[in-house]
Amino acid sequence: MMQSTNKIPKSTIVIALVIVFGAMAPLLDSTMINIAINDLVTSFHSSVTTVQWTVTCYLLATGVAVPFSSWLLNKFDGKLVFLAGEVLFGIGSVLSALAPNIQFLIAARLVQGFAGGIIMPLLTTLIVQTAGAAVMGQMMATVGLPMILGPLFGPIIGGIIIKFVSWRWIFWINVPVVIISILLIIWKMPHYPAQNKAAKMDFIGILLLVMASSSVIYGMVKAAHSANFTNQTTLTFIGAGGLALVMYVLWGWRQKSRAVLPLDLFHFRSFNGSGLGLFMAGTVLNGAMLLLPLYFQNVQQMSVINAALALLPQGLGMLVSRSLTGKLTDQLGAKYVVLGSVLIAFIGTLPFYWFDQNTAYWLIAIVLFIRGIGAGGILMPLMADAYTGMRADQVPAATIGSRIIQNVGSAFGSALVTTVVMSYSTSHVKTFTSQLKARKFHVDPSHLQAFSTAHLTAIRTAAFQNGFLLISLAALAIILPTLLLTNKMKPRA
Repeated sequence: MMQSTNKIPKSTIVIALVIVFGAMAPLLDSTMINIAINDLVTSFHSSVTTVQWTVTCYLLATGVAVPFSSWLLNKFDGKLVFLAGEVLFGIGSVLSALAPNIQFLIAARLVQGFAGGIIMPLLTTLIVQTAGAAVMGQMMATVGLPMILGPLFGPIIGGIIIKFVSWRWIFWINVPVVIISILLIIWKMPHYPAQNKAAKMDFIGILLLVMASSSVIYGMVKAAHSANFTNQTTLTFIGAGGLALVMYVLWGWRQKSRAVLPLDLFHFRSFNGSGLGLFMAGTVLNGAMLLLPLYFQNVQQMSVINAALALLPQGLGMLVSRSLTGKLTDQLGAKYVVLGSVLIAFIGTLPFYWFDQNTAYWLIAIVLFIRGIGAGGILMPLMADAYTGMRADQVPAATIGSRIIQNVGSAFGSALVTTVVMSYSTSHVKTFTSQLKARKFHVDPSHLQAFSTAHLTAIRTAAFQNGFLLISLAALAIILPTLLLTNKMKPRA
């Protein structure tokens, strides 16, 4: 029989919403910057490869900051740590908006990324401490609101800013959001006493985790740029990341509970299932987030703003499933919610394997809405179930572990999808070009231009279709870690 839904006190919801609002600026910013890449190239007379570092460095700085959040919560009041993260993000935003050259912007993005890396784990940790375990599903649905609204509205806001004003306003727009957030934190947020003031920072553990996550993320980014996983840089950095991870395991085994990420957390089945699921979700969520706008621009031939608007049905689907997902997670447990969600996401992604430039948008919109319902129910139950059965003092470390896994999974998923699409396109275009030069095609010279255009369009479409097939299969693969998640369904007496 299902458990009854626990009522969340209004005061708890208010605190959760204040914490969530504090995460809005980092999440909007991280989705808007992608729209501005071409404008930044033009504005700074730079190259796409150089400008991409504004995204890569943000990711890397986030990875560096995550392990510090646990120590900061042990040593200081959680309210003050969250406040400091907001102030630092605001400073990084102002510096980014004022950047005189691309090198300055990259450095400012490092400041933003570090602040974001402090804010995002605190978002989860403080809500767990505020709400307790019984209503974690519903609370994680609240936490998930900015994670849905960021990707939903970020590209649209970014597209409008780029079209009507300047890319600098992508960063200026953060300033009023940060100021309001700071005022709300001071006014409405309670104090979260330091967990353990005597705690010593595990510098060696943090260094090893930073090296492991940063090396793997950097290797994945290089794989995406090179359109293959076998380039020397990717292999070197992933190898270095793997070595740092092995060294951390040995260090964590020696340090026991003093380690920044204690290995005894991996004794919890739910934590393991959550971690594996979050890693795989990087392909299903982040990989698709990267691929869909490009699909609308490159296959459906839409403008940047129209491509962003075309994603609205998916966002609406996510909003529909958000509150229901939280309640069901608290009633049924994460296992069945994630299982149902990944199957719906699979159904809402697989049709893209057959969609091409002639597919009617109304049909795409229906499929996207279905995909949104499924995608909206994957992340939150996985995040909520990471803490099942844990003591309060284990929550900050569990947040670090799940956040690092999620960061690496996001980078891996984006790189995997990009690499599959780019490598297919590159190899087939190369083959077609060589066959064209060798006169393998018997085409009338007057029709050669139209023939080439049609053939290249077909290759580009097929490349995207393969990317969507990969995302569909990744959704099915998440079924495996769901077997380790919590089941609250009790057999009838």
